[in-house]
Amino acid sequence: MLTPLALALSLAGCGKEAPTETTTPAAEMAAPATTGAVGPAEKPDLKFGFIKLTDMAPLAIAYEKRFFEDEGLYVTLEAQANWKVLLDRVIDGQLDGAHMLAGQPLGATIGFGTKADIITAFSMDLNGNGITVSNAVWNEMKKHIPMGPDGKPVHPIKADYLKPVVEAYKKAGKPFNMGMVFPVSTHNYELRYWLAAGDLNPGYYAPDKGDTSGQIKADVLLPVTPPPQMPATMEAGTINGYCVGEPWNQQAVFKGIGVPVITDYEIWKNNPEKVFGVSQAWADKYPNTHIRVVKALIRAARWLDENDNANRPEAVKILSRPTYVGADEAVIANSMTGTFEYEKGDKRDVPDFNVFFRHNATYPYYSDAVWYLGQMRRWGQIPEAKPDSWYMDVAKKVYRPDIYAQAAKELIAEGKMSAADFPDFAMETGFKPPQSEFIDGITYDGSKPNAYLEQFKIGLKGTGKP
Repeated sequence: MLTPLALALSLAGCGKEAPTETTTPAAEMAAPATTGAVGPAEKPDLKFGFIKLTDMAPLAIAYEKRFFEDEGLYVTLEAQANWKVLLDRVIDGQLDGAHMLAGQPLGATIGFGTKADIITAFSMDLNGNGITVSNAVWNEMKKHIPMGPDGKPVHPIKADYLKPVVEAYKKAGKPFNMGMVFPVSTHNYELRYWLAAGDLNPGYYAPDKGDTSGQIKADVLLPVTPPPQMPATMEAGTINGYCVGEPWNQQAVFKGIGVPVITDYEIWKNNPEKVFGVSQAWADKYPNTHIRVVKALIRAARWLDENDNANRPEAVKILSRPTYVGADEAVIANSMTGTFEYEKGDKRDVPDFNVFFRHNATYPYYSDAVWYLGQMRRWGQIPEAKPDSWYMDVAKKVYRPDIYAQAAKELIAEGKMSAADFPDFAMETGFKPPQSEFIDGITYDGSKPNAYLEQFKIGLKGTGKP
């Protein structure tokens, strides 16, 4: 029998261009010697944490479809109160692993916040977030937004159209607040990226001076707000908007309290989102267990995307249960089944709003890690300039494609997956080709993080300080 799925007492969360530094295939980096099939799980009974967001889906599906059980794993899934609690419980061993913000393993490793060695061998998804503003803010923004022939706003909607609203608040002596879920969250960096591209300064951190507010020189203040609390906090007037994952943007539409103005797909096409994280000590102690967990998650991710998302309606029903996301099916389906509703009635096709397996979504690319580290430096969370080699070293310590490759090769050998489902591990370096599909048109080359930072008008670069 499977361990019953547990619900936490507290509600949850109040390509392949090599850089010049290396040509070693990523699957060989730090890979242990292996002979034959992976051994039995050293620890079969496991507890994993998650936050109530639709992108925890690979964990739910691996459980519900018995992919964990196929690996001899008996898993309990437990919703966590917020991202800090989740990370702390992985660090102290109360959780074996968790659905994490991609920035959490990196932030912990470099010591921004709680210092701990956390790694990831599995990327959980691409895209999946949005930025929502209150009805009052939207009514003002809309005056500046061009309309298409159908009378609907032309997308993508840039923060340029928010700037006059922020300036009006400033003139009236009122702060303009937008919620984000955690200082090292994708949401924080996406919201900051969007604002800065519209010539709005989202503020700097200065941890070396004891200032971790992120509000130095800020035009827009970004308070931390747990995901499920975003709509109510905005409705109460505490924040004027927010950046969050689903279903909490669509919840604002259904409640009639706000308008999602842009998805993260429009800010950075196919951006990496969550990861599955474990402590380095746990991974060292239970290597076979870790590989088997990754195998189950890979199969779950493939199930979520296979046959042009044919399984998504079933996934929506599963995720709507109180033990997982606990939102109405219609709210979850609004983004999970290939559409996204902006203003009420303005529902558009966004087939890649949630991607779990396509585009090598599950592979832990070093270049993804470097981008997050670069944003940490851009906004002062990393207070001192670092050479490119430092970014590479941290990325390779935290992101573990070697473990991912072992899991994938096992699935191929077992006939559960094919080699065509994965990158060419013999050639894959872990660095995507330079990417230019950002809202500001700036090109990102993961092998040149400092040159990338030099391109921004707003943000720290070189030896700069706030």
